[in-house]
Amino acid sequence: MAAPKTGIGHYTDSLAEWLARIHTDHQYELISPFDFPFDACGRHGHSPKPENLSRKFIPVRSIFKKWWLLGLPAFLQISPLDVFHGTNYCVPVFAPCPTVVTIHDLSLLAHSGTHETDNVIRGRRRMPIMARRARKIIAPSEWTKREIIEFLGIKPGKIQVIHEGAREKMLPLPESNCQSVLERFGIKKPYLLFVGTIEPRKNLTTLIRAYDTLLRETEHRPQLVLCGGRGWLDGEVFSLVEKLKLQEQVLFTGYVEDSDLPALYSSAEAFIYPSLYEGFGLPPLEAMACGTPVITSNSSSLPEVVGKAGLMHDPEDHLALTRSIVEILSDKDSREHFIRAGLEQASRFSWDRAARETQAVYDEVYQQWKKRK
Repeated sequence: MAAPKTGIGHYTDSLAEWLARIHTDHQYELISPFDFPFDACGRHGHSPKPENLSRKFIPVRSIFKKWWLLGLPAFLQISPLDVFHGTNYCVPVFAPCPTVVTIHDLSLLAHSGTHETDNVIRGRRRMPIMARRARKIIAPSEWTKREIIEFLGIKPGKIQVIHEGAREKMLPLPESNCQSVLERFGIKKPYLLFVGTIEPRKNLTTLIRAYDTLLRETEHRPQLVLCGGRGWLDGEVFSLVEKLKLQEQVLFTGYVEDSDLPALYSSAEAFIYPSLYEGFGLPPLEAMACGTPVITSNSSSLPEVVGKAGLMHDPEDHLALTRSIVEILSDKDSREHFIRAGLEQASRFSWDRAARETQAVYDEVYQQWKKRK
């Protein structure tokens, strides 16, 4: 929940707001060791923050050593919570109430080479414990559920797949509403867009090689806009841009606020997401919701999210990615097809449904807890 907010923060924010909006007879509390801006909740649509949603900031000196072991369990002992939901992979080992955990992906185990060693060691030690201690596990995709079963040895019945949704504000915008945002970032149309952290798992070197091939072998000259904060081992991406002499064509915007994303998505010729591994893949979903053609890799959960509404390629094949880009830039009928298909596909995912299904999980574990007491 702390700024700058990325995938898990958006998940927690959206889920909490929709739970409170739908289930007005329940009370929901966001608990965090980070002092996050609470007015961030309630801005996904046009409604104010729900009155039955509050926050609790619990400061601790060492987040990783003391939060889950000391700070949170101590708070739960004096708090009248019926259910605790750990939205960031973790639940307290000892809790006075039933716990639910969301495991967003297993990349720390399945693609350990794309993460820092310390994070991998911590994940390998902690994730199996958390999966066993929680009464129910929420996975954002069938892909992630299968990996939880494979890597953590969890029985299928303990895992509930609940897809995420595109946020309400992710809608197609007219060009007149986008121009000021593009000017502020120095973006020139036409452009290709990526949104996500600059890190190895996002496979941006393949995108840059595909883009270089596009410029060298075709007449197309779109700008390439990479939106996202700098992550682990991001230097390889910047070095490749310099090596291929693409500094004038590739724009790194840095972290982008949520309020700017609809304009950036809506004005792009295509949204490209060549990721090696995703537990769900929210950016392609939100790009489709904004009416932007999506080109993505055929790896992990991405086919489950995008379906037949986007162009897919082998994540290691930069030439196949170039061909997909050329198709969107050259074939008006194909572009219009993927715009329509993307809007239809995005409509199948919603935070309304995700919140209702999540509340059903809370109800289930609470009733089981009561029977066993």
